[in-house]
Amino acid sequence: MVVIKDISGIEHNIDCIACSIQSGEVALPVERIAETNYFVAEQDFEYPIEGFTVIVAKRHIKSFLEFTDEEQKDFISFLIKCRKAMKEKLGIEEITIIQEETTNSSHFHIWLFPWHSWMSDYKKKIDNVMKIMEMAKKEHSNEVELLKIKESTKKLKEYFFNN
Repeated sequence: MVVIKDISGIEHNIDCIACSIQSGEVALPVERIAETNYFVAEQDFEYPIEGFTVIVAKRHIKSFLEFTDEEQKDFISFLIKCRKAMKEKLGIEEITIIQEETTNSSHFHIWLFPWHSWMSDYKKKIDNVMKIMEMAKKEHSNEVELLKIKESTKKLKEYFFNN
């Protein structure tokens, strides 16, 4: 078990955050963006960065190598739609996509990490992503930022209802 503090400041003692969310054991700090038969899209649970979207498999699998044929098709379509929503609703021009098979949770997820103007002190390189995430956790963990994130999430959700 690990302790994870979500973006609203609540600590959760869990084995796998994705399974805990899917089962309803842990509530999301902001509403879910969208879902398909096989995947969900959510604002990142831990890091208060507007539009930081995570796509998670509903099944507890570790890698996209385990996708069924149906999941493969669904995933690509959902990934593209999530990215379009980020661009059209939030004006996010560039992202970095990260997927690890080495996480402790062993639950497939992919990060769509947005590059915002407030990150301009950092080069848009993979090695800066964790630095930015930690900085955001320290400097953006407050009510004002949480309200911005909730508003952004509503905009992303809106995209899925209208497209």
